[in-house]
Parts: sequence; C-alpha cells; structure tokens
Amino acid sequence: MLKSEAAGKSLLQRITAAQKRWSPFASIAPSSVFDSPIATPCAIKDNITTADLPTQCSSKMLEGYQSPFDATVVSLLRSSGDFTIVGKTYMDEFGMGSGTTHTPVSVLNPLYTDKRIVGGSSGGSAAAVASGCVPLALGTDTGGSVRLPAAYTGTYGFKPSYGRLSRWGVIAYAQSLDTVGIISNDLEVLNKGFRLLDKYDEKDPTSISVELRNKIEDLKDDNNSDLLRVGIPEQLLLDGISPEVSEGWAQVLESLMKNGHEVIPISIPTLRHALPIYYTLAPAEAASNLARYDGIRYGHRSDSDKNHYAKTRSEGFGSEVQNRIILGNYNLNADSYKNHFLKAKQLRQQLNDDFSQTFRFPDVRQSHTKSPKDGVDLIITPTSLTTAPTIEEFKSQSPAESYLNDALTVPSSLTGIPSISIPWKTSIGAIPVGIQLIGQFGNDTQVLDAAKMLSTMNVTK
Repeated sequence: MLKSEAAGKSLLQRITAAQKRWSPFASIAPSSVFDSPIATPCAIKDNITTADLPTQCSSKMLEGYQSPFDATVVSLLRSSGDFTIVGKTYMDEFGMGSGTTHTPVSVLNPLYTDKRIVGGSSGGSAAAVASGCVPLALGTDTGGSVRLPAAYTGTYGFKPSYGRLSRWGVIAYAQSLDTVGIISNDLEVLNKGFRLLDKYDEKDPTSISVELRNKIEDLKDDNNSDLLRVGIPEQLLLDGISPEVSEGWAQVLESLMKNGHEVIPISIPTLRHALPIYYTLAPAEAASNLARYDGIRYGHRSDSDKNHYAKTRSEGFGSEVQNRIILGNYNLNADSYKNHFLKAKQLRQQLNDDFSQTFRFPDVRQSHTKSPKDGVDLIITPTSLTTAPTIEEFKSQSPAESYLNDALTVPSSLTGIPSISIPWKTSIGAIPVGIQLIGQFGNDTQVLDAAKMLSTMNVTK
C-alpha cells in the first residue's frame, strides 16, 4: 500500500521514466489515480478489457477501442481494494509472437544495457515488473506468453490450470489455450493475486465448476508430501541450450537431490509432437476468432469502398497476425482439415493422456483414469533454451526459428496444466535463467509451493 500522496506521485515518476527507457506501457492511468493513496500497483495486459483505459491488443485493428466493461479478473482486482491498476501493457499483436516486437514500439528488456527482447507475448507486463514499476502484472498465456517473458526478465511467471482464472473479457487468440497468468517479482504477491482471482465465473463457459474445485481441494489433503518426486521427460529437446541455462538446469537438479527429493526420468511419448500440434491448432482458432474484425461492427475501417473487407484486414492486421490467419485457414480448408487439423486434435488428446498418467495426483477431468502410485509430483524443465537475444538477433530469425522459442512451454498449454517459470541465478553472468515447474491439472498450489521451496535453494542468488 502506497499510503501517501507523495508515494503515488513518486510511482508516476518511476513509470514515466521506465516508459522512456523500455516502453512497457500501452496506456497509463490518469494522473488523478496517483494523486491520492493507492493500493499495491498492478498492470494489465492490453488484451484484457478495462472500462477506464483503452484495450487495443497492440493492433491498428483495435486502435482507440474503449471497452464498456471490465474483464472479470479486472473487476476482482478492483473490488478487493488490495490492488490499483496503473496502466495497460504492450503485447505482441493479438498475442501472436514471442518477443513483444510485433507492437507499435518494441518493448526493451530492463535487465540489459543493450537492446534485448523482453519475450512475448506478455512482454510489456514482464517489463513493467522487471523495471520496478509494479510488483504484479496480469498477462495471458497461450503457448508460453507469460512464462517466456518471465524467464527473460528474471521474474516469476505463472500459468494456472486452464479454467481456474476467468477468461471473460479477455480478447481471444486461441480460446482452447488462452489462460490468464500472473507475472511478479515476489512469490508472496503472486500467491495473493492468484488466491484473489481463483474463482468460478458463471460468465465464462470454460471456468472450472465449484464442484470440481471442491474435489481438487479434497484430493490435495490426500496427496501432501514434504519430499517430492520430480520427473524429467526423456523426450525433452535441449538442442542449442546455452551455457547459462545448462548450468542453471544442472544446479536445480543437484539442489533437489541434495535436499532429499527424488529426480527420475519419465517418458511422455507424444512430447515431440507438441510444437507442430500447437502451430496447427492455435492459428486455426485464431483465424476463426479474428474473422469478426471486418470493419463493419467495430475496429479499424478502411476508407476504400473497393474490396472493403480485404482492405480493412490488410490495413488493420500486422504481418505476423496475417501470417497466422493464412496458416490457420490453410489448416481448416477441406484438403488439410483431415490430415492436419483433426490429426493434431487427436495427438493433443494423446499428449494430455500421456501427461495425466505421469502424475501421482489424479486428473479430475478424467474420471476413468487412475494415477499411478509411483507417478511424479512435478515435472521440471528449463523455460527457454537461452537467455534473451538482442532485438537484432531475434528479428533475423526465420518464422520457424522464432516458433522454436515456445518449444518448452507449449506442452503445458496444450494440456491445460499449471506451470510456473522461476528465476534461477547462476555463477555465469548476472542474469537469472528461467526454470519451469509443471504440475497436474488443478494442483496449482503444489506448483506454487514448490516454486517457493526451490527459490530458497538458489544459494547463488
């Protein structure tokens, strides 16, 4: 809580200075918000609707759009009295990208003196936290969009189980994957935010029911253990891992074993298919969701009377969004639907089954399956293979190379299970690397508890 008027004005000065250096904010709350004592400051990704600030998705298509309502997660933050929204943050356009470079301005990484990417697509939220403007920011995670920026900025990035936090009022990219997530530099603040937002919402058809939430709570009491069984997938692709990430990864595993936790290899056969599954299904859903932006109902409208629909969309959408719409429509056309889209859906279900049968905690979505007694509590991987590249290096990557940035994060998005990226300080350089903890569906609190426990082991911090 910033109790004095002076503290509020000091925060505004800090935000203004950060905006000049790193450009995290798409819009900043009016100065009147800072003129009186405010609660814990927080920021909101620009695809989550707010009634008092524009929601533009970093796109010309929604430039100047003002929502008439707050998203459910925004309403919960406001009504709690514990948080004050101080701005909306830049993102890759409509959530499509992993660098927050598909924006009106590129967001820079506050941890570096040279111009490096902040990760995406929730890069503005990560930069707002990493620059010290706010201790908590909301993002959305479709294939790693909260966890990758967290890994690149030395912050915590949590993607809850699909359906735990309401999606009502979130502008869709891929609705079967989109998940509201939290970025913070403090696990206690992150936990506070999660507990506040972790509620059933009747307005969201994908919200986990009260009955299922109660079942998860009951099962937690039967599955508590101080010592963890942690799995490392044999199919994990670590080609091209940097020395910093490699050292951090080795240190984490060594620390776990030194503290009595069991680390074992596990097999998830369909893991190697995760990236192609994602880039088949997500663009297809995006093509469908973005079809509504036609220049007639709302959004950008072309001045041209000839080919109005095509002109509006060509002018309103950036190149990456257009590429993914084209890819999505290709995957949905008659020739590709059976060979690509339906096959990807089948493989996604198999991937979900493979993960479900790996954990000791049961998957409450699948009443017909029983979890093995020798299953693992958590899965652990690096969040990314490298630390943040320079903007020049990132922009020189081919589309296929840039999609590989999501290789370690898309599996838990496809399966809807909770995962968190935590910062791990190594002896190589001053920048932490991201380590990812993954848990069973609904077992979000164990993931958060393990993140706290593991963070205390990082003695080189």
